[in-house]
Amino acid sequence: MARIKVLDEHIANQIAAGEVVERPASVVKELVENAIDAGATKVDVWTEEGGLSSIRVTDNGSGIEPDDCETAFYRHATSKISGGRDLFQITSLGFRGEALPSIASVAKVEVLTACGDDGAGRRLVIEGGTLKSNEDAPASRGTDFRVRELFFNTPARLKYMKTVQTELGHISDYMYRMALSNPNVAFTLRHNGNSLLQTLGGGDLLQVIAAVYGTTSAKAMLPLEGENLDFSVGGFVSLPDFTRSNRSAITTVVNGRYIRSHVLNQAIMRAYHTLLPVGRHPLVVLRLAMHPSLVDVNVHPAKLEVRFSKEAELTEFVQDTIRAALAREVLIPKAINQRVGKSNTMIQEQFHFPKREELLGELAGEVPQDKGAAGLPPHAPAPGAPEPSDDADDFVPADAAGAPPAAAQPALNAAAPADGRGEQAGALSAQRAARPAAADAAAAKPLPAAAPADPAAIAGGAADALTASAYPTEGGVHKPLPQEVRERGRSAGYAAGRDAAGGPGRPAPSGFPSGFPGGRQTPPGQPAALARAAELYTRGEAPKRPVFPEMTLIGQHHGTYLIAQNDQGLYLIDQHAAHERINYEYYYEKFGQPEAASQELLLPITIEFTSAESTKIRDRLGWFEQAGVYMEPFGGQTFRVTAYPHWFPDGDEQSIIEEMAEWVLSERAIDLAKLREKASTLCSCKASIKANQRLSDVQAQTLIERLGRCKQPYTCPHGRPIVVSFSSYDLEKLFKRV
Repeated sequence: MARIKVLDEHIANQIAAGEVVERPASVVKELVENAIDAGATKVDVWTEEGGLSSIRVTDNGSGIEPDDCETAFYRHATSKISGGRDLFQITSLGFRGEALPSIASVAKVEVLTACGDDGAGRRLVIEGGTLKSNEDAPASRGTDFRVRELFFNTPARLKYMKTVQTELGHISDYMYRMALSNPNVAFTLRHNGNSLLQTLGGGDLLQVIAAVYGTTSAKAMLPLEGENLDFSVGGFVSLPDFTRSNRSAITTVVNGRYIRSHVLNQAIMRAYHTLLPVGRHPLVVLRLAMHPSLVDVNVHPAKLEVRFSKEAELTEFVQDTIRAALAREVLIPKAINQRVGKSNTMIQEQFHFPKREELLGELAGEVPQDKGAAGLPPHAPAPGAPEPSDDADDFVPADAAGAPPAAAQPALNAAAPADGRGEQAGALSAQRAARPAAADAAAAKPLPAAAPADPAAIAGGAADALTASAYPTEGGVHKPLPQEVRERGRSAGYAAGRDAAGGPGRPAPSGFPSGFPGGRQTPPGQPAALARAAELYTRGEAPKRPVFPEMTLIGQHHGTYLIAQNDQGLYLIDQHAAHERINYEYYYEKFGQPEAASQELLLPITIEFTSAESTKIRDRLGWFEQAGVYMEPFGGQTFRVTAYPHWFPDGDEQSIIEEMAEWVLSERAIDLAKLREKASTLCSCKASIKANQRLSDVQAQTLIERLGRCKQPYTCPHGRPIVVSFSSYDLEKLFKRV
């Protein structure tokens, strides 16, 4: 007797429902995606008791044809693909035809739909997969789905549902993602009559971020924009001082589809490298557009995971685009929240409006001249300013290579990214590019020439070796880069994936997403200067990085914090974190060429390990050599270090090597870049000045100047802030002057 038989259609649908309908949020997901695929611009969702009692989804889309209403509930019935080749050109959110029959097999479903505005519609009632009625009924254009008593005929599934609040949390989270994925669709979410989400559907992503995460979060966002031959990137990322404790605030959208991607999350975190403290994560809405053939969405039952054809290129592009957006900002956090008392009254930030001529001149590529130093060479000091001195440069490493900066170039140029990859990204809006000419003139002031650092002097009391100031003693207050005027939310970056008419994020008829690279055009009436800026940006020419604010030292607080000022306000600087950042960039560059710096030891250092550890160390001796540390077995469980780089902090050589060994033992797979990073962090921390260490004015001012030359002067290698600012307005508010 045959033992294999074909399952009944009803049983097969219930089994399929186990994959598609995991919880009430799965029902909401499938119905909302169908509404968007139908071209809806307004989607309303009502739920009761966490969706277990009732779920209702209405939209104003194209509706379902009367002849297709019953067919839509057949298994694998779909209008979105017709052949195998269509699986490689998927442009819709749904395509398998499993959602409706799966939902109908485990719930009581009522559908009211109409394709026109004449009021003629169709009404279907299905309970547990059995059709109860199919009749004509009056209906408005669109579709109204009502799902009641979910899992009423599968008590085993109902038994494992969580609490109402937990299920509601899953529904809310998904609706937030859909709203962020489709800012041009007006979403409403209500639970038991209470409104949980409402968006306008005007296409402004920043407004959606404000609706989902709050206005404070929206104010802390920076726009993203970039494209190359394969990908287009847009969206928003948060400032490093605005973080979350987990990755739940990272939303990734590919061609209008919300996905979960571990590799993209890792690319985002790498872009924030050393900008975030351990355990903190940014708020990110990342919108990607690419040709459908470059992404496979048919790899996960719920279509929440995808596979990219050019994964390495995509992750590097995303990383560089986010890094470029962060590099354009002065990332000094404000010490005071802009609130008055206990009320919710917000204080308007001060804006700097540059003259139109200066703005257009800068966008057209003209470099403004300093009005107070007219006729001087671009890098010449102003008349009367003292000549730069390098007597105090032994305090910290000169620069990443240990050599003087090239021709004492301006700090603006010295702030290039460490890895040499320039900011790529797409066109900035005119408001973001706006900057007074005085800031560019200040950027052209030369920095003191730096002498190579003496590593031996760094470790111990190097600060005592300073004898003269390298900073002008007169007129030392220079105007820093002012706050940029940004029009958040109107940048074209987050529009990737929307069509030209502002409709839902569906691709153009050619099969390419509307945000696909090469499809962007200059809006009519755009000034020539802005078009020029967009053209330069598209060609990959990196914008200028902001200048680290120049400041004058006031003093030192408790031997730990330096107090400085300029005409913008007051600054507190963590001297240990600042020195740690300077040393980190120095050692990171040194670890890139360790072989040339290793020195043989007259008396080798001996280090002992356990039996298990010594076996691993023998297999990984080559990794130590990559860092310039040469070890060899010395009998039993003992190893001896015969050479290490001469620039290791004096007195801490053995502890650094031991910590490197602990890290190598704890890692399953050793990555040279990670080893270089870890070793640089260890050395920088050991060599830095500590808290409660008094510095002279010359030493403190030199530390500030060296910090300004760093490629990333805002956070230490561990992600802690280095500088905190108090604006003049903040101080006046503290003393009740305003």
